[in-house]
Amino acid sequence: MAEHDDDQERTEQPSEKRLREAREKGDVPRSRDLSGALVVLAGVAALLATGPEAFAHARRIYGLGLDYGREALFSDALPARALGLALREATALFAPVALATVLATFAAPMLIGGLNLSGQALQPKLERLDPIAGLGRIFALRGLVELGKSLLKLLLIGAVLVMVMLHWEREMMATGRGAVAAGIALSLGLLGRAALLFGAILALIGGLDALYQKFDHGKRLRMTRQELRDEAKETEGNPELKGRIRRVQHELARRRMMQELPKADVVVTNPTHFAVALRYDEGRSGAPRVIAKGVDLVAQQIRAAAADHRIPLVEAPPLARALYATTALGREIPVALYVAVAQVLAYVFQLRQAVAQGHAPPPAPQPDIDPELMGPYQP
Repeated sequence: MAEHDDDQERTEQPSEKRLREAREKGDVPRSRDLSGALVVLAGVAALLATGPEAFAHARRIYGLGLDYGREALFSDALPARALGLALREATALFAPVALATVLATFAAPMLIGGLNLSGQALQPKLERLDPIAGLGRIFALRGLVELGKSLLKLLLIGAVLVMVMLHWEREMMATGRGAVAAGIALSLGLLGRAALLFGAILALIGGLDALYQKFDHGKRLRMTRQELRDEAKETEGNPELKGRIRRVQHELARRRMMQELPKADVVVTNPTHFAVALRYDEGRSGAPRVIAKGVDLVAQQIRAAAADHRIPLVEAPPLARALYATTALGREIPVALYVAVAQVLAYVFQLRQAVAQGHAPPPAPQPDIDPELMGPYQP
C-alpha cells in the first residue's frame, strides 16, 4: 500500500540530474519494434534497389553447380574454386543489404533516446538471475503490456499477410507456369512487395511502441516533490547553510570595511539613513574611492567610528544616495560625480585650515546631483 501511495505521489517531471543519471546507467527509452522495423525496411529497400544485380548474382551462384566439364569434375581444385566463386557472388549479393541494415541499426536509437554508451549497463547484475524476481517481472504490468503487444503484432501481421496471399493468389500460382526466369522474377517481385508491406506494418507498430516507450520511460523517472527538494539541496546546497555562509561573509566584509574606515578623508551622510566614506590618495589613485558605505544601522556605525577618529562628516543627502547607488565598495567614484566630490574634498581641506588657524568654518557645500544617479534611492 505504501508503494502504491508513493507511486501516486510521483507527479513531478524528472529533473535534468535524474535524466543524466539514468542515461549513465543505460536507462534510455528504446523500442525494439521500431528498430526491427527500420532494419527490415532498410533490408527490403536495398534488395529492391539492387534487384537486377541481386538476381544476376543469384543466377551465377546456382549456375556454379551446373557448369562443369569432365576435366573440372576430376580436378582437385574444383571445391576451392567453386567455394571461392560462390563466396564472392554471395558477398556481392548481400553486401548492400548488410550495409543498409547496419546503418539502420545505428539510426534506430537516434530516433528515440539517442545514442548512448554506458559501461554500467554492461556490468553483470546477480539480481537478474533470481527466478522469483523474473516471474514478478513477467506478471508485472510492463510484462503484461509486452505480452499484449506481441499478441497484437502476431494477429495484425498474420491477418495482413493472409489478405495479401489471397489477393496475390493468382500471381503466386502463375509462378509455376511459363519460363523459369520469368517465374523466378515474378516470385522475387512478390516476395519483395510482401516484405515491404511487412516492414510497413512493423514501422506502424514500432512508431506506436516508440511513443509508448517514451511515455513509460518518463513515467518511471517521475519524482515526488520531496525528491525534488532533496535533490535541490544536494545540488545547490542546504539553503540554511548557504544563508549562514552569506551572513558570515557579510560580517567579515563589514569588519574589513570598518578597519579601513580610519583611512577615510570624509564621510558623506544623508544625514541619518546613508553614510559613505571616501578616501583620496593623489599619489596612488586617479579618483577618490569608496572604502566604507552602509544604510541605517551600518550607517550609524560608520558615523560613530568617523566621530571617534575625527573624520569630517559632510551632510549632502543627494550625493550620499548617489555614491551608495553607483559605486561598489573599494571602487573609484564615477566620472559623473567628480565635480560634486571635488567640492566636498575642497570643503574638507578648507575646514581643516580654518580649524588649524582658529577661523570660522566655511559653509558646507550642497552639490547638484542628477536624480538618475541615485537609482532606486531617490527621495
